[in-house]
Amino acid sequence: MNAEILGYFAMVLVGISFLLKDVVKLRLVNAAGAICFVIYGFLIDSNPVIGLNLFVAGVNAYYIWKSRNQRPQ
Repeated sequence: MNAEILGYFAMVLVGISFLLKDVVKLRLVNAAGAICFVIYGFLIDSNPVIGLNLFVAGVNAYYIWKSRNQRPQ
């Protein structure tokens, strides 16, 4: 797979995520984009891209998990 194509795909996912009104869907799509950026970072050997997007994916995963495991009030 061409690394540049993966980078553009990740960019589109992250961009689309900001158009979503449902916060959980936003985080899911944004996390998918971040994971694609992590793979892209490995392909182009860029530690800053890998590090930032691992952090972003982790934050998204935490809040998705938290929203799924909250007790109804």
